[in-house]
Amino acid sequence: MTARILDGKALGTKLRARLGARIAGLGFKPGLRVVRVGEDPASGVYVRNKDRAALEAGFDSATLHLPEATSEAMLLAEIARLNADPAVDGILVQLPLPGHIRAEAAIAAVDPAKDVDGFHPLNAGRLAAGQKGLVPCTPRGVMHLLAEAGVVLPGARALVLGRSQIVGRPMAQLLLGADCTVTIAHSRTRDLPGECRRAEILIAAAGRAEMVRGDWISPGAVVIDVGINRLADGRLGGDVAFQEVVVHAAAISPVPGGVGPMTIACLLENTLEAAVARRGLVAGWRKAPR
Repeated sequence: MTARILDGKALGTKLRARLGARIAGLGFKPGLRVVRVGEDPASGVYVRNKDRAALEAGFDSATLHLPEATSEAMLLAEIARLNADPAVDGILVQLPLPGHIRAEAAIAAVDPAKDVDGFHPLNAGRLAAGQKGLVPCTPRGVMHLLAEAGVVLPGARALVLGRSQIVGRPMAQLLLGADCTVTIAHSRTRDLPGECRRAEILIAAAGRAEMVRGDWISPGAVVIDVGINRLADGRLGGDVAFQEVVVHAAAISPVPGGVGPMTIACLLENTLEAAVARRGLVAGWRKAPR
């Protein structure tokens, strides 16, 4: 068996094209603002990719790049200014932040209606309660990849490897909302390989390079690799030992080119949804009845 490769780059391009077509019929450009503090090189690359994708899809996108020495109070003041700006529909505070700034304070300062990262406690609570809200971009991208793969979710045994607030926990909530039987596992789980072997869907988001080995995979399982790590030979790789797993799985997302492009596409999807909701629009972009 050789797994089907789930091409997130191609799917992300299709999703951005659909978003661009919708924006063309709106009569306005949804406004996205990314706030970056400091000079983290990985953040720089990621933010440039976001800006390029947003502009190509027809968004009004810009990055506010603040110096490393920016205080927490100064950052919160900038977020408050963006919250109050009617031209801004989505705000993303790029992580990581410098050590003297509390990420939780910055996240909580963003207006939940403009929280296109889906990290605000109010949006996290809505997701946990099964209510409508802005959903974290990476888990949302994973759901798109599973749909593209034709995975039947209701009743499927899904394992999420990782319990972060950014990926693991919201991912489990989305799968649960799709009627999967969900297990959350992590580095302290007893018999982790055995837990993985029971999964029909495995989402690897542990942040450890090539942690998931080929003999951890049930034949025919669908494997989504969320991790991105610099390997010993300098290549980028995921949390899954790709060459071992690809011969066992039915479908697998590669790193790079899998989940990463979908994260950016779903950021734009969230921004469009935020713009529509803020203006009281519904399907077809008509004004919602009052």
